Amino acid sequence: MYTRCFLSLLLSVFIIPSAMSQNTSARIRHTVVFTLKHEKDSPEEADFINDIKNLAAIPGVEKFEFMKQISKKNNYDYGLSMEFADQKAYDAYNQHPDHVAFVQNRWLKEVKEFMEIDFAIE
Repeated sequence: MYTRCFLSLLLSVFIIPSAMSQNTSARIRHTVVFTLKHEKDSPEEADFINDIKNLAAIPGVEKFEFMKQISKKNNYDYGLSMEFADQKAYDAYNQHPDHVAFVQNRWLKEVKEFMEIDFAIE
């Protein structure tokens, strides 16, 4: 499980941005759905959610949204969505020290499952 999460994260931070470079001027919508290892309504859950919302302060992040799942159609409990002006802004976000630290110190340790989807907005 951790290997799959780490591989997905590695791809999203280093490999996929390079592969997407053919249309570097398109807006990017970065979306992630996830579940936490923490119990619902626990102090640990609240602390994680508070910290993840701080990612909105990283330069280049636009239209940041944190969402809670209300449907039982999937196993994910939370969602994030944010936009970037272009591939360069998205790459800068992925490499920003605050994002890298959050992923290493919180995400990899506390997220049970996730799916990430990044779209070029046409």
